[in-house]
Amino acid sequence: MTYAFERMQALKDSGVIAILRGLTTTEVNDAVDRLIHHGIHAIEITLDSPGALHSIDVLANRPDQVVRLGAGTVLDAESARLAIAAGAEYLISPVLKTDVIATGRRYGCPVFPGVMTPTEALTAMELGADAVKIFPAEPLGLAFIRAIRAPLPQVPLIPTGGIDARNAGEFLRAGALALGIGSSLASVSIVRSGDWGELEGRAMALRRAVDEARNGG
Repeated sequence: MTYAFERMQALKDSGVIAILRGLTTTEVNDAVDRLIHHGIHAIEITLDSPGALHSIDVLANRPDQVVRLGAGTVLDAESARLAIAAGAEYLISPVLKTDVIATGRRYGCPVFPGVMTPTEALTAMELGADAVKIFPAEPLGLAFIRAIRAPLPQVPLIPTGGIDARNAGEFLRAGALALGIGSSLASVSIVRSGDWGELEGRAMALRRAVDEARNGG
């Protein structure tokens, strides 16, 4: 079993990748403490956040070692390399960039590029991607997930954008590997205001929806 396979399995088991965007390292740590307490261990730090590489480094060296840590909004090979060096276990991009995929493969780090069409999805996998990020998922919808799964069942899908506890189960039942969830879970306003009750409530509802879908509910 390869390390990359173990990382992919961990994301599948989690079902949720919490996307933290626009947060400082302190804010990231505060949010992650609450998320992992409620069973959300896969965390994506977007590289357009302040001090993103430092945040990745800090999370990668947490003493509890329970975070499955990824870098998001990875747009070029150098950013990919720096994110991996900081401790990212997987790379996520909103677009399909061959140099990002090549860098991930060079270092044994799974890559999930963003796609919108079956052609892009298959091309990404042929280039060496480990899964594809269906982005934006909300306008494409559940019907698109089911439609693309029919001819391309071998392509792992990670829908992202517009997903929350109300529709998370539906996306998983439609065949998604995992779900990328950002502002509907941990928005900048919630974290920055310290509204931990709201964040924890969203995390619990999301965890419940994912577990019910995975258990046939």
